[in-house]
Formats: sequence, structure tokens, C-alpha cells
Amino acid sequence: MAPRKPKKFDQSKGVRRLARERVGTVAPVRVIEDKSRRKKPKHKKPVVEPEAG
Repeated sequence: MAPRKPKKFDQSKGVRRLARERVGTVAPVRVIEDKSRRKKPKHKKPVVEPEAG
């Protein structure tokens, strides 16, 4: 078998590697929730106590 070719230099990967060394790793991705779950209701519904009977 022939020896493997050295991988071709990828400039964008090289730039990212340098940035990671200088700045540090990027924070993990956060999942964006639906708007209905994010927004608080404008008017809270009154608390109804169950009648004891």
C-alpha cells in the first residue's frame, strides 16, 4: 500500500483553531423555546379553590 497523502490545509479550519486558542471554546448552543412558552401570560387566571363537600 502507498502511504496516505497529507491532508490539504483548510484555511477556515486553521483560522478557527487559532481563534479557539486565543479566545477559548464557544459556549454550548441553547435551544430556543416556542414564544408561547417564553412569554408570561398577561393576566393570570384567578385561583379557584375546590369546594369541600
